[in-house]
Amino acid sequence: MAIQWFPGHMHLTRQAIAERIKNIDVVIEMLDARLPGSSANPMLAGMIKGKPALKILSKQDLADPIRTEQWLAHYNAQDSVRAIGLDNSMKQPAKALVEACHQLAPNRGGLAKPMRVLICGIPNVGKSTLINTLKGKAAAKTGDIAGVTKTEQRVNIADDFYLYDTPGVLWPRIIVLQSGYNLAASGAIGVNAFDDEEVALELLNYLLTHYPEELKARYKLAEIAGLTDEELLEAIGRQRGAIQSGGRVNTTKAAELVIHDLRSGALGRITLETPEEFAGWLAEGKKADAERAARKEEFAQAKAQKTSQRARTRR
Repeated sequence: MAIQWFPGHMHLTRQAIAERIKNIDVVIEMLDARLPGSSANPMLAGMIKGKPALKILSKQDLADPIRTEQWLAHYNAQDSVRAIGLDNSMKQPAKALVEACHQLAPNRGGLAKPMRVLICGIPNVGKSTLINTLKGKAAAKTGDIAGVTKTEQRVNIADDFYLYDTPGVLWPRIIVLQSGYNLAASGAIGVNAFDDEEVALELLNYLLTHYPEELKARYKLAEIAGLTDEELLEAIGRQRGAIQSGGRVNTTKAAELVIHDLRSGALGRITLETPEEFAGWLAEGKKADAERAARKEEFAQAKAQKTSQRARTRR
């Protein structure tokens, strides 16, 4: 089942971004390095309208370093786009960010023409943590709950460098099925919008193929080849003591453990998609979305025709 989450404040944020972006020199989009494609906002791409963009892959210390390099190369190959990776271990994130912005907008800078930068990203991607690091104090609220920041704020990184922070925002409809699962697994989607077991099973299905050794090491399992995702979840539950009355595995608890281990990095450095994989998922999503729109239009036309026929009959 497709996962969707677009609470009311995100609609207001979308409107605020569209208005603010008119007077912005560079747009920073923070992406989760574990799911760069899924955490990129397609709605934002339409609003940028040719403005230079800086893609920051956050939490790269939790991501597969080989795949992070692939994603950085993917974005750096695009026109008017720079991409850099950041994590909590970096001692001078402000320097890297400022330098990248000046490369994208070399004519901005100085008190007469200060650099104006808008920073956007999905919920819980690390924007507030980055801003607090840049300022050296708790300038923005942080937390593990999606949607902590609720209002826009301006942060002066330097006398001639203004950074506008916006609340985390998704998009009205997620058309890439796998993106919904990846976003939920990462913590970007509200807990009431998805089923833990469904998300954990999708996650395990991917990890079985791409990160089997990490699974065996984390859960002390001798062999997992040939297991289905459901069998693996059961095995993890037994190994971690998620047992309920009658000796049955509490699969909900086991699912929560798996999701927590991904978010915390306990599973190891994992990235849930490559540029090529995401391109394929996106193509499938667009095709399914076009078919859905065609069915919706066909239904609307049929309904209009029936209404017209009834009106003629009554005459």
